[in-house]
Amino acid sequence: MSSPSAAAPDSAPDSTSARTEVRVRRAPKIPAFMVVGGLIGLLVTLVITPLFPADPQVGLPALVGYFSLYGITAGVVLGALVGIALDRRSQKRARLVEAEHEAVDALPIDGVIDDDLDPAPGSTTR
Repeated sequence: MSSPSAAAPDSAPDSTSARTEVRVRRAPKIPAFMVVGGLIGLLVTLVITPLFPADPQVGLPALVGYFSLYGITAGVVLGALVGIALDRRSQKRARLVEAEHEAVDALPIDGVIDDDLDPAPGSTTR
């Protein structure tokens, strides 16, 4: 890797930079908490439903399917609440750091004029 000072001043691209303070934090992925919560709700439903007597006309599989709607929904809601609580906590632990934003203009290619460049696909020039 070559250092910027080793390049000739003529061939250096034009660049501008600005320093600013930004807030950095580790934010949880709330959809992941919702999916895990839904799976836990399904597992809890699968464990609890067979503990109670089932109606012989309906059957256990239909009863588990019916109550899994409630279990999965409750698990998703609880997972979302846990994710939101952890997100709030991460906002309190955020740090301020100094960042540098640098915009670099590309160097022109030697011997190539803009008219010599290939046209965009689908465009017709004559």
